[in-house]
Amino acid sequence: MNTESTLAAAPATAESEGIDLVGYHDLDGNPAFKIAMQRANGRHYLYLSHFWRSAWSIVDVTDPGRPVLVRTIDGPPNTWTLQVQVADGLMINALERATPGWGFDPALTEKVGALIWDVATDPTNPKLLAHYDTTGRGTHRNYYAGGRYAYLAAEPEGFKGNILVILDLSDPSRPTEAGRWWWQGQWHAGGEQPEHDHYLHGPVYVVGNLAYLSYGRVGMVVLDVSDPTRPAFVSRLSFGDFGSALGCHSAIPYGPGIVVANSEALREGDTESLGYSVVVDVSEPESPRIMSWLPTPYPSEETGLTTYANKGARHGPHNQHQWQYQDCLMRDDTRVYLTHFNGGLRVYDISEPLRPREIAYYVPEDPKIRRGVKPVEALVTQFEDVLVDSRGYIYCTDKNHGLFVLRMPA
Repeated sequence: MNTESTLAAAPATAESEGIDLVGYHDLDGNPAFKIAMQRANGRHYLYLSHFWRSAWSIVDVTDPGRPVLVRTIDGPPNTWTLQVQVADGLMINALERATPGWGFDPALTEKVGALIWDVATDPTNPKLLAHYDTTGRGTHRNYYAGGRYAYLAAEPEGFKGNILVILDLSDPSRPTEAGRWWWQGQWHAGGEQPEHDHYLHGPVYVVGNLAYLSYGRVGMVVLDVSDPTRPAFVSRLSFGDFGSALGCHSAIPYGPGIVVANSEALREGDTESLGYSVVVDVSEPESPRIMSWLPTPYPSEETGLTTYANKGARHGPHNQHQWQYQDCLMRDDTRVYLTHFNGGLRVYDISEPLRPREIAYYVPEDPKIRRGVKPVEALVTQFEDVLVDSRGYIYCTDKNHGLFVLRMPA
């Protein structure tokens, strides 16, 4: 394959402050979603999942200004392959029965769970080691930072919504379940009755013996995972009725005692509930508390808009950059890189946790070609995921655009 792309192919910039466009790749017309990276043999490789195709792609970004699409691997048909994690020479891909209305037929899904690949032997030609079948709907936003255990957001048969399943990868070719945990009411096969439609969105994020879980309408849950076979409840922080019906989408640790949690916008247009992105004090894990809110972003004056709610499609927070202990990725406990759908990428300074500030943003022009069924009405920018490498390059994906490579000037 080895298709190269340059800035000449990039969409124009609609709004920008403190961020420059460095590179772009249209991914041969297959928009990407989640992003992972590894550095191998002196080269930097991105591993991308896709929105409108059951597949994963590998992009060489050693030269960020000239990204090269190296390979695309097809997944099982009629299956969401939205999530990807890479660490310790392993790639873990989620297999999930799709939600109706996204261009897939969930009744025809053949495989669910997760695929485990060897990407150490040949980073550009992954070797499939195992398929872990969770049964049920499969897995969504999983977490693997290397080592023995992976933390899956899975919906096995007999459960309502995703629960935590801890996977033992001591032999990656024969993964086994080590432990599981769920919110009371999810195990309907065991006679439990749900209070609401609660489920683990994920990812789980592990710091020492503690795991931080973005548990949808439950809120943020803290577990003790010192014994992965028996995760133990520590605390819960509820966000009430703020945010969409999804609830808590992400809960990402930033240095000692700080987590940034956010909701995810679901509805299009101006009918969505107010989303949240909050700084949480977890210095006492048994009693987390909200310290402050990240400022709501607004369009720049030249757009003629007063709010992103009037732009069309989804607006509000979605994905944060996650370091996840990878030396190829940026660790910066003072900056939050957060995608905001039609508001593009927003960057916040949280060096003063009680006074977070927006310090940079980037929004490209709206797509000119529809690649998938979403957004349903207005064809506008929908920034989805963000990843920042240790060199300072920022990678962003979009529902109908390609891969953006950005950078904040020194």
